[in-house]
Amino acid sequence: MNEENQTTPQPSTAAGDNKPITSWERETLEKVLLASVHEQRSARRWGVFFKCALLLYLLVVAVMAFRPSGGFMTRSTSKQHTAVIDVAGPIMEGNPTDAASLIEGLRDAAKDKGTKGIVLRMNSPGGSPVQSAYVYEEIRRIKKENPKLPIYAVVSDLCASGCYYIAAAADKIYVHPASVIGSIGVIMNGFGFVDTMQRMGVERRLLIAGSHKALLDPFSPVNEVEKQHLQGVIDSVHTQFIDAVKQGRGDRLKDNPELFSGLVWTGQESIKLGLADEVGDIRSVAETVIGVKETVNFTPKEKLLDRISQRLGASLGTALQSAIGSTIELR
Repeated sequence: MNEENQTTPQPSTAAGDNKPITSWERETLEKVLLASVHEQRSARRWGVFFKCALLLYLLVVAVMAFRPSGGFMTRSTSKQHTAVIDVAGPIMEGNPTDAASLIEGLRDAAKDKGTKGIVLRMNSPGGSPVQSAYVYEEIRRIKKENPKLPIYAVVSDLCASGCYYIAAAADKIYVHPASVIGSIGVIMNGFGFVDTMQRMGVERRLLIAGSHKALLDPFSPVNEVEKQHLQGVIDSVHTQFIDAVKQGRGDRLKDNPELFSGLVWTGQESIKLGLADEVGDIRSVAETVIGVKETVNFTPKEKLLDRISQRLGASLGTALQSAIGSTIELR
């Protein structure tokens, strides 16, 4: 065989390049390609993981949105118990402690066959006179329909204004010696910026239909006629508050002109004034007064979805009230 006819294998070359690819370069390229494949697989696995985690999170949020949130609420229809309802925080529509929630808890507790007594656990600075009056009237209605079912108020830290309005409907009010009780009064407040605007050279331009539509406008001088009218309104609410307390407490109230002045007293002092009856707490009232040590909480718990929607509504309502003017509160 001629040597000219013999062919010798040539090293492979890159496309478009006459330079041969060595074995080292080939191994390096293979490693880079394998690393890229591993990275893509890892990215896909992490992507699947995060999608599953997001799905699980959304599932948990959905479950929480449609189930009662926070605290506990045990119901019993056979075993004897003392029903407990929490009156905590500002008593305002849209808040957890509003008339609708408290009335629902009261009705559920009264209808439960195992309930031998109801205890209102009070710790609130007060709030809306209307919301407080609704609860007051419901307590009296339940007492009328269930004359053998005792309803007691037990105060922890604070029971002022609208909170005391509600407590006054109970058969007895129990306090801690250091509790703060009272504030039987009505308040309506706001601000005035007339002088500030004048100093800053700001002109107030106000258009109204109705001579008193801009009632207590903070950017306009005080109108004495409007001021006297609103004073009559809060005086009327105060009178309703006083009448409710007198009706609920009766002859237990001492003849003291300061009782309805808006002042507050300690629990020990409130007993002397007839605003409260005795020293006691949830445990002692349930065990020794009602006679059933086991307690069951009947405070309605909000669903997360309801809480979010109510907070949004309350925020919008507050913003609207701020734009319109002052509100009347028992605090």
